[in-house]
Amino acid sequence: MTMAPMLAYLLDWAGLLIRWLHIIAGIAWIGASFYFVWLDNHLLPPASDADPRVAGEVWAVHGGGFYRAQKFRVAPAALPPTLHWFYWEAYTTWLSGFALLCLLYFLRAEAYLIDPAVANLSKPEAIAIALAVIGASWLAYDTLCRSAPGDKPRFLAATLAVMVCLLAWGLCQLFGGRGAFMIYGAALGTLMVANVLFVIIPGQRELVRAKVEGREPDPATGVRGKQRSVHNTYFTLPVLFVMISNHYAMTYSGPHNWLVLIALSFAGACIRAWFVARHKPAQRTAVASALPAVLAAMSLAAVVLALAPRVPAAAGAGSLAADAGLRAQWIVERRCVPCHATAPTQPGFSAAPNGLILESMDQLRAHLPDVQQQLALHAMPLGNLTGMTEDERSQLLAWLARAAP
Repeated sequence: MTMAPMLAYLLDWAGLLIRWLHIIAGIAWIGASFYFVWLDNHLLPPASDADPRVAGEVWAVHGGGFYRAQKFRVAPAALPPTLHWFYWEAYTTWLSGFALLCLLYFLRAEAYLIDPAVANLSKPEAIAIALAVIGASWLAYDTLCRSAPGDKPRFLAATLAVMVCLLAWGLCQLFGGRGAFMIYGAALGTLMVANVLFVIIPGQRELVRAKVEGREPDPATGVRGKQRSVHNTYFTLPVLFVMISNHYAMTYSGPHNWLVLIALSFAGACIRAWFVARHKPAQRTAVASALPAVLAAMSLAAVVLALAPRVPAAAGAGSLAADAGLRAQWIVERRCVPCHATAPTQPGFSAAPNGLILESMDQLRAHLPDVQQQLALHAMPLGNLTGMTEDERSQLLAWLARAAP
């Protein structure tokens, strides 16, 4: 193996292992987050003989045993010798995610981040803008939460919704769809972990410090931490959607991809709101608790209908030149095969994307629907690395329409 294929091979392994770590840490973080939201919403008044500092408790059975969890209004009379914290799950998720962002979307920005048809950015420009957007998103969000209007939940929620919509729209005007979606997810993920790092954990440390020093803890720190924790739970499903969106070009390749991103983020937040409402005993049978689920379903249905493919009519037998098949083969060999080959010649690829080999027209016909969709969505060639022209794309799509059953 030459150095270039070996490097691409090692980068693929690095990507696989970091992605694995990212998923493991993410499951631990999101699982803990979801559990504590569930716990808060299932608390019942404590027993009559309970410590008056206890705000609520919940009994549960799991794994062959019974558990009793209690939550204090502020803090217990004395701290126990062992106190468990939850923060390395969040930090590990972000660190591994950022490493993955650098490895794929920054190191290979020309393929995954930049689309000259959207904005003719250089690689350093694209990376600098992406990092600036991620950092500025946190500064704007944190400033808003700490401002006087930040104490008004409805106003804050509406303002954050507008900010998130502007973020989605702006990124889709700067980067290719796949890259725009991923930077959007990275920005929301950064808000989440920064909430843990700069607000939630410092607040918890202050509560512990106050108890150790014999001071009465300030309940305001808990209120601020609770606010950011609630925000995190609604950011979670939009971020998870972004993590899987790169496998579905139909979501990010269209001209109105920013609307798709906003609609699916809204659906994710609504689904989470429905789950939270279902956790609260008083709302389980209320009609209002079903409203978020209805809104999510409507949003998802609208996106599915809007992105439905418009199947073009097959061209007539005499409308294509006699050498259309040869022309199609020429396009495939020069624009598709450099990546989709047993031994790719395109720099940065050690194996064909998704294991799809297109070295012969028979192999192309075997994957006809997938190839047609990726071409029609402009998802392939990836980042148009091989320089397929719009005329070539149209010619190949016309030939594929004729070749389809």
